[in-house]
Amino acid sequence: MDAYDIPAGPFSFSEEIKKSRFITLLAHTDGVAAARAFVQQVKNEHPAARHHCWAWVAGAPDDSQQLGFSDDGEPSGTAGKPMLAQLMGSHVGEITAVVVRYYGGIQLGTGGLVKAYGGGVQQALKALPRLQKVPMLTFTLAVDYAQLAETERMVSRFHGQLLHSEYLQSVSLTLALPHAEVEGFTQNLTDFSKGALQLTPLD
Repeated sequence: MDAYDIPAGPFSFSEEIKKSRFITLLAHTDGVAAARAFVQQVKNEHPAARHHCWAWVAGAPDDSQQLGFSDDGEPSGTAGKPMLAQLMGSHVGEITAVVVRYYGGIQLGTGGLVKAYGGGVQQALKALPRLQKVPMLTFTLAVDYAQLAETERMVSRFHGQLLHSEYLQSVSLTLALPHAEVEGFTQNLTDFSKGALQLTPLD
């Protein structure tokens, strides 16, 4: 749950290898549904291409539940797997790579294909603009009006965000905190309220 890089926006890299044109397209895709949608979008934009090979790390870089790849008709293991290996090695999350191949009539052999598909993704990743994503956890917290100002200052100090406030007999806050800051915030909250205030995690 540490911070990790994600693509700042879509990016493409194109090269010609033995008369075949390889276009590598990278995009930010948060979740498998978004990854699938991007692959379909590329297929729609390049209907005449021979192959649309793809790989994705659709969640955090260490989330093995959200990985996928396809050789899309290339010999097994020559396209999707080397592409996925490059994505996983980059430690970028929420990313999908599609390599579009316009066949030029010269066969590259399995080694050549691995180099073309993996290498295209590697080149694109080197130049990819990135942002850092800080995973946040969401909580509710009920405070007295007298405690509100100091609680808001603490949320800010621990790089959190106030998502919602409801003013009733007490103030019901919904707040998000970076994963790495939860322990420190909780300790400060306990000290400040002498143990009276408790964070309640939201799923």
